[in-house]
This record gives sequence, C-alpha cells and structure tokens, in this order.
Amino acid sequence: MENIVKITNLTKNFGHKKAVDSVDMNILKGDIYGFIGRNGAGKTTLIRILLGLCEKDNGNIKLFGSEDLLKGRDKIGCIIENPGFFPKMTAKNNILAQSKVMGVEMSDQEVNDLLSLVGLDPNMKKKTKDFSLGMKQRLAIALSLVGNPEFLVLDEPTNGLDPEGIRDVRNLILKLNREKGLTVLVSSHILSELHKFATRYGIIDNGKLIKELTSEELESQTSGGFEIICKIEDVENIKTIFEEKNVKYNFDASKNRFLIFDLDDYDSLLKELTLQGIIPLSYHTINADLEDYFLKLIGGLRNE
Repeated sequence: MENIVKITNLTKNFGHKKAVDSVDMNILKGDIYGFIGRNGAGKTTLIRILLGLCEKDNGNIKLFGSEDLLKGRDKIGCIIENPGFFPKMTAKNNILAQSKVMGVEMSDQEVNDLLSLVGLDPNMKKKTKDFSLGMKQRLAIALSLVGNPEFLVLDEPTNGLDPEGIRDVRNLILKLNREKGLTVLVSSHILSELHKFATRYGIIDNGKLIKELTSEELESQTSGGFEIICKIEDVENIKTIFEEKNVKYNFDASKNRFLIFDLDDYDSLLKELTLQGIIPLSYHTINADLEDYFLKLIGGLRNE
C-alpha cells in the first residue's frame, strides 16, 4: 500500500532535550492514523517538522513517496495549535480569505459546499468571534480543506470540546476519510477517543515512537478475558485441563486466579471443569482498559 508519510530516524533536539528521538513512522494511504502521547511527549514537534514549521536535526522524510517536501506539503491541510481566524468576518468570508492567501480559485458554490460539508450554514451572518468552540473547530477543518488536500493533519482537534463537540468532530473526520478518501493524522493524548475511529496508531513518549499498530492489533492487545478463581487444591488439575484444550491463560498464584484469553465459549469450559469435579470459587468476564494499556506501554519504556 502507498506510503503517504515515511519518516526514518527523525531527531530534533532543544538544547539537551531530545524532543523527537530517532523516530521511524509510516502513514499509509487511507489511514486514520491516531498519534497518541501525553502532553509534551513530542507529538506537536514532530507534526511541525512534518509541515515545515520546524527544522529537523537529523533523519529523512518522504511525502507521497517523494523527498520533494515542498511539493508534498502542497497536498496537506492542517490544524495545528490555535487556528487563525479573522474574528470580525463570517465563516464564508474566512474561507474566501484563506483561498486568496493560498492562490486557490473558489466559486461561491464551492465555498458553500465546503461549509455545508463541515456542518456550518453558508448563509450564516454570525461573526467568528461569536462562534462556539465547536463551530470554530468546524471552521478550522473547513479552512484546512481549502485547496482539496489529500492528507489532513489535525493536532489535538477535540481539545476543550464538550462530549457533543467531540462526537461531531469524530464523525466529520470519518466522513472525510470515507467519502472524500482523505488520509488523516489525528494527534491526541486520549487513547479511548482515538480508539473510536482510528485505523492505525503510533504511540510516542519522551520523543520516542514506542509502537505502531493497526486497530486490529490494538483490539487483540486490549481484548477482555475471563477470570476464574479456584481452590488451591484444584490449581494443578485446572492447568492440566487448560493445556489439553490449548487454552491460553495467565495464572496469579497469590490469588489462585486464572485469566483466560482468546476463548469464545466460556460456558463449555466451565461445564468441562464441573464434569471433572472442579467448582470455581468465582468466575466472570473482565474488560480491558485502553488507558491502562497505554500507560503500561509508556511505563514499561521507562522501566527498561
């Protein structure tokens, strides 16, 4: 599949601090790439380098398969940090101003269609200074779409929004990806939010890209399991049954606790234990926590 972004050994230092530390990253055509990391992890610095707003110290970047970054950046739309508006202009006039700055010819109908796409009324007379935060974020996305980019970079686009605003931005990103075919990079410090729509992930901490994984791989890593707590005298018999049936499990000896993974039919397993004269003290389904998984990854890096 075509690489939209290919980053190799990217490094950026600010004094003695490595803001971006030998990062390799791949974003494929059609991805909604969730770029996850705590505040200060290096997300925005990497994005600024990608967009040409900050110089790298080392490494290589290819955009759309080419090292001609100026040409590649012409195909990128972005929201980074605080988007700039003309506060006394309407949404429509802000779009027209942006198109003139970019040297892009837009008809009145094209402007109307763009505003409608992001859920803003093209005929609205309200000035942007009076917009709600959610409306400003919609307008920011509209501005990033001027010039019909192929790749959209959104740095913390849901920051400060209420749950309804977060949902609206999420649905808009999905719409742009599915209907317009846009590849999207979305940065956030909240994995549970990205999990609702991202197709691939990159996890960064202390400037290092710890892991890249697909949504399917994330699901497998954070899938829930089934917990069985038993009497100490039943432990060895249960282990024997699990090994005969190729049941994957972890065992916590301090609690006589089995945690079982990747099994569809827990009822049949419980029935088998009962037939063998084993009655668990307790059993129930458990759900994994995405944030726990994220914290475990970045915590594990520090403890190595």
